[in-house]
Formats: sequence, structure tokens, C-alpha cells
Amino acid sequence: MKARALLLLALALWGLGAARDGLDAWIDATRLPPLRVETGTELRDRDGTLLRAYTVADGIWRLDAGVADVDQRFLEMLVAYEDSRFATHHGVDWWAVARAAGQAAWHGRVVSGGSTLTMQVARLLEDGTTGRWAGKLRQARLALALERRLSKDQILALYLRLAPYGGNLEGLRAASLAWFGKEPRRLTPAQSALLVALPQSPETRRPDRHPRAAEQARARVLARMQAEGVIDRETRTAALTEPVPLARRDFPALAPHLADRLRAADPLRARFDLALDAQVQDSLEQLAAGVLRGRSDHLSIAIMAMDHRTGAVLASVGSAGYDDARQGFNDMTAALRSPGSTLKPLIYGLAFDRGLAHPETLIDDRPVAFGPYAPQNFDGHYRGEIRVAEALRQSLNIPAVLLLSELGPERLLAAMRASGAGPVLPGRHPGLAVGLGGLGVTLEDMMHLYAMLGHGGRAVDLRYERGATAEGRRVLSAEAAWQVGHVLAQLVPPPGAPQGPVAWKTGTSFGHRDAWAMGYDGRHVVGVWIGRPDGTPVPGAFGGDLAAPVMFRAFQRLGTPPAPLPPPPPGALIVPTAELPAPLQRFRGREALFAPAPDAPRLAFPPEGAVLDLAGGDLVVKLRDGVPPFTLMADGRVIETGLRRRETAFRPGGPGFSSVAVVDARGRAARVEVEIR
Repeated sequence: MKARALLLLALALWGLGAARDGLDAWIDATRLPPLRVETGTELRDRDGTLLRAYTVADGIWRLDAGVADVDQRFLEMLVAYEDSRFATHHGVDWWAVARAAGQAAWHGRVVSGGSTLTMQVARLLEDGTTGRWAGKLRQARLALALERRLSKDQILALYLRLAPYGGNLEGLRAASLAWFGKEPRRLTPAQSALLVALPQSPETRRPDRHPRAAEQARARVLARMQAEGVIDRETRTAALTEPVPLARRDFPALAPHLADRLRAADPLRARFDLALDAQVQDSLEQLAAGVLRGRSDHLSIAIMAMDHRTGAVLASVGSAGYDDARQGFNDMTAALRSPGSTLKPLIYGLAFDRGLAHPETLIDDRPVAFGPYAPQNFDGHYRGEIRVAEALRQSLNIPAVLLLSELGPERLLAAMRASGAGPVLPGRHPGLAVGLGGLGVTLEDMMHLYAMLGHGGRAVDLRYERGATAEGRRVLSAEAAWQVGHVLAQLVPPPGAPQGPVAWKTGTSFGHRDAWAMGYDGRHVVGVWIGRPDGTPVPGAFGGDLAAPVMFRAFQRLGTPPAPLPPPPPGALIVPTAELPAPLQRFRGREALFAPAPDAPRLAFPPEGAVLDLAGGDLVVKLRDGVPPFTLMADGRVIETGLRRRETAFRPGGPGFSSVAVVDARGRAARVEVEIR
């Protein structure tokens, strides 16, 4: 008998072992679905705050989330409510299955389910059914296989990404952002309870459509959590008073133009960690929208802010709104525009660097021509002899072109490229007009240029993503860069703008197509462009009136007080004009040897190219400088000799073009061409 019993026991153990081996082989042979869940591309700011997210296929909101990204109390509630033995079972909770089968047999209907979190993940991975026995068997087999391949945290992470939450929401992060406008790292007990309840019946419990059903489902979870000891009575009572959300919130969509550009450049990348500051970005986007509110529907705006010490871009606003209004889908930070006068600081910086001029150098603001090119000041007036610093502050065109003619436009373009900009020429060979805006640049280009000035003459790479940046090459000497900043910092801010240590410059392109304002302090650079995306002129639009006030308001929104500009470097020459070296006291230029002497005679009136409506009367001539007596001539004939007074008049021969000349006692002459009507 004993031998027979031992034999039977041995056979039974062998049978169980064979069954177990067969079960193991059956589980190991399970074909797993793809375990890599597609999640939407997302861009985060320097602190990890979500800036922008994209949907996956079919417009589903599904964002990446792991166990470490989720409130611990939510996880406790989820496991306690859905699968209390999750930590100990191997994919199937046989006790729960037996209980559910017994209850179904006793009541004649399903009273409780036996599905584990792992089985729910199996169903979500295969998008399978829940009610059929074949489906349940497949889920059980897949759950057992998943438990052998994955850790418990990995299984939970799959649930956190795939669980349905109503509409096109999948996964806990998408649900938390949509229903509560927050990341799921810190959820209230009421929020956690609702997010536990929603996946069981995501459509019938949607709080925006069925708020009462959502509230009741949440209450059942809270009651169960109190009974399980996960929360206490006071916590449950307080959670029941918290209202359920009645509408979905929009997902973050900051920096949409930049986000689209980065994603298009690297479409397979799932996450971009940017240097942007979400608060600054949001604030400047609101500023841009507010500035254009009530203005022409055709105007657009672009604003950028960066830290010129590191190159980190803090904000990039491509338009006033990411929509069809104002052609808002166009990213105007990357659009080619004319820079107007915003290149002048670089011209002066190069002139300082090469010893052509000093801020206290005197330069002549007078009519000048370079072959067929005859630049004029924006107001048509001339200031005569003026300090270089004042010429820059007044943004006079002629002194800037005089300096550029000595430097050469190629040197200006080379310095722009060295700073990181990428200017685009309308022709193959640059002319002097490039110094006044006769080329194409972007707001990003101008940020490179002004970051270089703010950074003491060293180039600064614009950095959109987090990470270190290398020291850039030197474009200007520290002394020249400081001199430019010192001059620009003395400009009076627009009315109402705060007084602060900001070096700034405005620009208006030909035809009032572009209004610019660029500025920097000891830490930040801010750039503003306003105009029409299609390049149509905007009558009356000036950089000083339109863009400069916006730039100063943008500085106020950076979240830190203005940083003072640096002190002068040791090599900076800070003396008045009279104490400058003789060659720097007055700008002469390469044509000085052939130019008239400073005291040579000049025709103060009429000016070169004047159109005079004399109605048959006399033409008044006013002389300046020179040594009397003078000889006055018109069209080659002598009008008067021995002239000692500096004002006279004569009757021209008739309408048409006329040449008026004067010769002084030393034989020096001055001539103008005028038109008589």
C-alpha cells in the first residue's frame, strides 16, 4: 500500500511538473505585440515645463510618462482599486478569477471582474475585447508573458501611456493636462480618484459631457480608498467637495513657430529640451498680441530674447498669433527683411576698431556722392561738422556711409557673417547701400549681431536647446564694442519706457516696410520687428515710434532686473576731441588729399540739385568760407567780380538747368547744379 501511494504521488508530481512545463512553454511561445508605444513629440523649456506637444496618428493625444512622473498617491489609488495584488501576482490573479467565477455562478451575472492591470495592458496593447472568453484567455496568456519580460514599473508605465480617458485622450499625462491643466506629478486626492475612475468607462464618465456620472464614479473610488486605508475620512470628505472639471483645457502651445521648425528638421525625435523660459515665452507672446490689438489687420510682429552670455534663447515669438489672422503662420523671426539703420552700430564699431574714428572724432555731415550713389539723411537735412557719437545716436546716413566707404562693404558683410548672421545680397557685388539696409537679414541674424556687441565683441551662437556653448570668435575688440554700447546707452528711451542700462538702436527700412528695435544690457538681448509679412509698406511706421516701446516692455518681462553694462576695458580711450591724436580729431577719409580745404569757399545756397521756382525773379546766392574777393559765375559766364559780401543776387538766363560757381581770391572754387523754373 505504501509503495502504491508513493507511486501515485510520484505520478501526480510528474503530471504537475509536466503540466507546469507545458504552461511555461505555452507562455514562452507567446508572440508579444510591439511594446514601444508611440507618444507625441514634445518640447520642454529649461526647467522641464511643457512648451508644445503634438498628437500621434489619428489625432490622439498620448504623451510619454513613467512611474517617476506620476503622483505617488495616484499610483497607490490605482493599484488599490484595480489590482490590489499587483505586486505579487505573475500577470493573472487566480484568487480574483476564482472569486469572480464564484460570484457569477451564485448571482447568475458578472458581479466583479478578475482582470489585473497587466491584463488591461495586454488588452490595450492589442486593442482587444473584454467580454469574450477567447479574448480573456488571450489577455491572460499575454499578461503572463509580459510579466516574464517586463518589470512591474515597466508594466505600469505602459498603462500610464495607454489607458483611455475620453475622446482622443490616451494616457495619464494627456488626461491630467486636458482635464486639470497640470502635469500629473502633484494631483489632489479628488483628481487622482477621477483619473482612476475614467478608464473603466471613458465615454460615459467624461466630465465635460457627463459631469454627474464622473462625480459618482469618483465618489465610489474615494469610498473604496477610505475603506482600503489609502486615505482617511477627512481627506475623502474634502475631496468630495472639489468640483469636477466641466471642460477640457487646451494643451500648451508656446513657441509654435520654433517648435514646428525644430520638429521638421528632426521628425523622428520624440523630445526637445530647449533653453527657452516658458514664463518669458508666454509673457512675450501676450505682449505681441496686445501690441497689435486694434491696429491694422495686416501687421505682424516678431520678438526674440536671449542671454548673450550663454547664447540661450529665452523666447522666440514668430507672430502675434498662430492662425490665419495677420498671416500668423509665417515665422517672422526667420523671414528675410531689410534691416534699415540697425547695421550702423557695426559700421561704427569696425571704424573704431580700425582706428578710422573715435566717438569724439568730428565728421562732416554734408552732401556727398560716390559715383551715381548719393545718400541722404532720412530728413533731408545736414548737420555740418558733428561728433561721431552724435552721428550714431541721431542715426545719420551720410556719416555712416562715409565710414563704410573707408571700410568697404565687404568688410561689413564679413563681420556680420563672423558674428553668426547670414546676410543675403540682392546682387552679386555689395555696394555702399548695404550699410543703410540694402540687403536681407532675419531677426535671428540681428540677434547674433547685437549679442556680439553685448558680449564684448565676441560672437555668440544662438542656442535653442539646453547645453553648453563654446566661446565664440572675436569680431570686434572689447574697446570698440564697449564704445558702441556706451554711445547707444545714452539714447533717451521712448516716452513711458523705464530708464535703464540699455544700449539700443532702431531702424526703418526703405518705404517703411520694416520697423526695428534692437537692444542689450549686461545680460540680455531683445529684438523686435514689426511690419507686413508680404513686404507692403506701412505708411508712418518708424522703428523709434512703433518697435522701440515694445522692446523696452519686453525687457521688463524677462523676470530679472536689468543688468548693468560692463565698465570700460583698460584699453578704452576716453578723452574729448581736443585730446585725441591728431589723425582722430577729424575724419578725413581716403579722398582727403583731393577734397577741398576746410576753409575753401562753399555755396550755402542754393544747395546741390535744388529746384527753384523763381517766377522770373532773381536767384539769391549765399557764400560760406573762402577768402574774398569772390568771382560769381553762372553757366560759364562771369556775373560779378570783386565781390566781398557773402550774399548777392542775379537774374538767371531762363528756365532749365543751370550751373552756379564761385571762385575765391586763392583760386579755390565751389559749384552747384540747380534747376530753374
